[in-house]
Amino acid sequence: MRSLDSTAQFMPEFRRPTHARPTLRAWIGLLGVSAAAFGPTPEMAHAHAIIVAAQPAMHATVVQGDLDIRLEFNSQIDRERSRLSLRQPDGSELTVMLAGDAPANVLAGRVRATMTGRWHVDWQVLSLDGHVTRGEVSFSVRDKSSAP
Repeated sequence: MRSLDSTAQFMPEFRRPTHARPTLRAWIGLLGVSAAAFGPTPEMAHAHAIIVAAQPAMHATVVQGDLDIRLEFNSQIDRERSRLSLRQPDGSELTVMLAGDAPANVLAGRVRATMTGRWHVDWQVLSLDGHVTRGEVSFSVRDKSSAP
């Protein structure tokens, strides 16, 4: 009579099929190729419009009078759904009428800066890929008669 102390004869040995690893490697490789093929494009890398140049520049000081506002972005923007406004030192707000002849990545307009003090250009743009970006550029206006 056989002894039942040894269970090895009743339990099959578990072995991973020899073809499993190459198949797994093939799937991982395929996923890697797919990710590279359908990954981010240069257009997607610039998903949010970011200011690359501003006039007046951040923290600049300008003299009272006619003032050209120009914000240049790193990507094209939807001008119809974008806006510029100015907050004056007294807290009042002016809407900046946008120039229609500006390049596709620029918001531009002209205002009259009559008060001295800290001004803020508030902007909101819609990138062509559908992302909305907002921000502000602050600058100071000084009296024409004060020394530079």
